[in-house]
Amino acid sequence: MKLISEQIEGVEYITEEQDNGDKSYKIKGVFMQSEVKNRNGRVYPFEVLDKEVKRYNKEYINEKRAFGELGHPDGPTVNLERASHMITALYPKGKNFIGEAKILKTPMGEIVKNLMDEGAKLGVSSRGMGSLEQKNGANYVKDDFYLATAADIVADPSAPNAFVEGIMEGKEWVWDNGALIEEELVRMKKRINEKVRKKHANQDALEFARFLKLL
Repeated sequence: MKLISEQIEGVEYITEEQDNGDKSYKIKGVFMQSEVKNRNGRVYPFEVLDKEVKRYNKEYINEKRAFGELGHPDGPTVNLERASHMITALYPKGKNFIGEAKILKTPMGEIVKNLMDEGAKLGVSSRGMGSLEQKNGANYVKDDFYLATAADIVADPSAPNAFVEGIMEGKEWVWDNGALIEEELVRMKKRINEKVRKKHANQDALEFARFLKLL
């Protein structure tokens, strides 16, 4: 499976004054798009995204654990130390999926708030795992797609494709005992286990040979 990241520009900023004088910060906008070839040459069928969004809502948003990070993480899992926001809604509107997120009172969240106050242009970047099928001049995301986070907040949503392809998507990822691990690490683990098994087999053979000599 490949790590797949897509960037969307132009989210809406929402700030609300609270009773205690503090401000709450939110972002809202298109988080994901289906049935259109994006600038990375990929197409997400609506059924694929819709199925994953329903699962993501049930397992993450409804349980208040749908977090995102600030910046371009290089793996499929969310690092809570870098969490900047909590996604509070994700729903279809036509072929797009509209998302809403609350900016958190975390170190990374405070950076996002300052950027918003200063009028910085921010975007969002979804992260997921999946296989691709090439047809009709595009890479179609297959139905094994797994949405890791609906939105990371990025200051450069129009980052060069080479950065995304080379850093974020250049590795293969596999499921191993319920966790997403780089495929190369899994292969290394298998090689080590095989060597350990061979070593034990050789030791058993030597012990058996010694036993035969005693007979």
